[in-house]
Amino acid sequence: MKKKLFAIFGPVVLAIGLLVFLFISPYRVNVHDPKVIHEAASSMSGNLLKGDAIKNEALAEEKYVPFFGSSELSRISPFHPSVLAKKYHRDYEPFLLGAPGTQSFSQFMLMQSAGSHLKEKKAVFIISPQWFVKKGVSKEYFNMYYSELQTYDWLFGLKKVTSADRYVARRLLSFPKVTENQTLTELLQEIKAGRLPTEKSRKKLYPAWQLLKREDELFSQIGLVGKQKRIDQATGQLPEVYQDAQLKKLANKIGEKSTNNNPYGLKNEFYTHRVRPEIEKLKQSQTNWDYRCSPEFSDFQLVLEQFAKQKMQVLFIIPPVNEKWSDYTGLSQEMLQQFAKKVKFQLTSQGFGQVVDLTKQANTPYFMEDTIHLGWQGWLAADQKIAPFLAEKQAPVHYKLDNAFYSKEWQQKEPDKLD
Repeated sequence: MKKKLFAIFGPVVLAIGLLVFLFISPYRVNVHDPKVIHEAASSMSGNLLKGDAIKNEALAEEKYVPFFGSSELSRISPFHPSVLAKKYHRDYEPFLLGAPGTQSFSQFMLMQSAGSHLKEKKAVFIISPQWFVKKGVSKEYFNMYYSELQTYDWLFGLKKVTSADRYVARRLLSFPKVTENQTLTELLQEIKAGRLPTEKSRKKLYPAWQLLKREDELFSQIGLVGKQKRIDQATGQLPEVYQDAQLKKLANKIGEKSTNNNPYGLKNEFYTHRVRPEIEKLKQSQTNWDYRCSPEFSDFQLVLEQFAKQKMQVLFIIPPVNEKWSDYTGLSQEMLQQFAKKVKFQLTSQGFGQVVDLTKQANTPYFMEDTIHLGWQGWLAADQKIAPFLAEKQAPVHYKLDNAFYSKEWQQKEPDKLD
């Protein structure tokens, strides 16, 4: 009988014992290892984005420049920022912070958890128009990148409740994944009402916060597979000396060869596997799509709040949507121009003056790799703004944030009504 019981419960007891030993042992990921940080710079793994240990160690180093974005950062080509930085021995290395599905709210949570590691740093932020859909970030994308650790970082860092904090609480409470936690929900309700939760009430979550931090120290390296091999291979296609005319010619050559099986300027593999099987269904399928009114505009304001808090100098890039493809699907280029106008108003009216609007390049050959992602000429055009921004000393920043950008009125405001 004892043997049977041990056979049933022995492995469970052993597993629990090993887990307890692991959590109380001094072992942790060696975040000081340059190889780990270098691999993390191009990883874009979920553990990295939702954790603190590796990301914050990297951001503390001057050489790593945060590049915030989403799926465009994962597409490696000879003109990707990581490739150009390596090939031409620049004094910075992009640290890619984003993945397919990351939007403004996820980026804000990631930034605030970095704290002073972002103090007065430069950064590049790519604003994707497709984030700004009618209902904002979907529950699926939110769930994918929701970090309980970073939520607790924010909660335990509160000294007073601001308009931004009340908005964060409202947004978190709108997602079922968050409200599954009853204790957290009660604290968020307090913040939403403008009240700072007591130390006693917050301490209920302190053990969970410490456990999450320990998990991050132990497991954040899992899945940390960077794109360094692909980056190294891509550098081999570039000329030894950076010359605009030569690089533009090369971008055209690679772009032409890579998009020669369709009339839309889409990368061959993307067209073959993703588009061609659905081509008839996609015709005029986006005529009612609109990016001008969305909760995402207020989520984006949280990002600006964090940049201003840390006095960061930021270059914002607004990419276009492939015009040949938008003509086929019915997506309005006029609407996209109005979207860009609204975003630029939100930026420049608050002192964020470094904005690269590429939306008028929608019909430039080989500017886009597919429907919505920057391609060969697109990344090259972006680099011609990124490189001098990062190399040259920028003027001191003076931001004047406006809480009106958290309002539903702003979210729904038509761009043609802006002064």
